[in-house]
Amino acid sequence: MTEKKNSGRGQRELRVKVKTARGRKLSSTLWLERQLNDPYVVKAQKDGYRGRAAYKILELDDKYRFLVPGARVVDLGCAPGGWCQVAAKRVNALGEKQGKKIGRILGVDLQEVDPIAGCEIHVLDFLEDDADLKVKAWLNGTAHVVLSDMAASASGHKQTDHNRIMALCEAAALFAFDVLEPGGTFVAKVLAGGAEGDLQKLLKQNFKTVAHVKPPASRSDSSEKFVVARGFRGRDGAETGDDRLGDEEE
Repeated sequence: MTEKKNSGRGQRELRVKVKTARGRKLSSTLWLERQLNDPYVVKAQKDGYRGRAAYKILELDDKYRFLVPGARVVDLGCAPGGWCQVAAKRVNALGEKQGKKIGRILGVDLQEVDPIAGCEIHVLDFLEDDADLKVKAWLNGTAHVVLSDMAASASGHKQTDHNRIMALCEAAALFAFDVLEPGGTFVAKVLAGGAEGDLQKLLKQNFKTVAHVKPPASRSDSSEKFVVARGFRGRDGAETGDDRLGDEEE
């Protein structure tokens, strides 16, 4: 591994150059080089987050303010846990903000996830028939926010992968309808590519506002973006919840 030397004209970060190793594909070398030079990867390591994705939810919440103290949050496909880490601090899950409501973070994933302070993690397939009942039992009620940064396993075929992640996002939305309280928020990763129409229609029918956002932390060469649906109308068509958490400032 080599580094390009600083030109001496002011301070700047040195770019790490990865040598191609025997047995390593060029694509793997380029990926590793990009990771080592990604400022969000470096920042995540310094800030103690489990991945650069933490900054995506930070930036989305800075804009839309859905992770407020006292909120009950469900994070679908939560591994490795970066979103849970962010949410735990912002909803005051550890009670560190004196005088503020204490929130709860419930993360679920198909695999075991290392413990996260202030979070309750369960191994669960959210597609199971009774998954919503289990989640509401663990929360002892409904959720204010449902998050999903899930991505389906890549097949190598662009359109197939796009359709898979959109289907996963739609399934997450349907799950959110079962566990969100009126006025709640749904945030999920989607991919640009022409199959968003059905999901957009579904969300607009069930939420007051629906926005598609590409946060700065999302790589510019990635087709990913995020949908932020706020003001869940509820199964009976109600438009606002009764906890009024959205009015509380952090």
